[in-house]
Amino acid sequence: MHISIICVGKIKEKYFTMAIDEYKKRLSKYCKLDIIEVPDEKTPDNASDNLEDLIKKKEGDRILKYIKDDSYVITLEIKGQMPDSVELSKHLEKLGIEGKSNVVFVIGGSLGLHSSVSERSDYKLSFSKMTFPHQLMRVVLLEQIYRSYRIINGEPYHK
Repeated sequence: MHISIICVGKIKEKYFTMAIDEYKKRLSKYCKLDIIEVPDEKTPDNASDNLEDLIKKKEGDRILKYIKDDSYVITLEIKGQMPDSVELSKHLEKLGIEGKSNVVFVIGGSLGLHSSVSERSDYKLSFSKMTFPHQLMRVVLLEQIYRSYRIINGEPYHK
């Protein structure tokens, strides 16, 4: 399976970069993994709703440019489904069985995802009702993908 993670913004902190690199290394035995970073837009303080929507649209256009027609798209959204780790692993395993070989996870910027990206989504995934920094979510997502492959392959994992 080929997994892509499209995310808005760059990783700035070294400790996040180190964690991401570790999970990329661990995942290399299970799948082909690409991380695609698209530039974020600066959001001024007290931005109007219209300006925020315009910013999300610009970021969304950048995201959509990397999504192929045959990709199965999973967006990270606060209002998405909240499966546990076993349920997520079953979902990924089912995608593989169904021949979905190109899975794309999308992490939006600080304002979230534009509706055009959300509408392209095949599955909306939430890790919590809380909001997290997108840099941290990249690490959490990679860990859960890694955990899913461990579960799928009947390998030990921490519950």
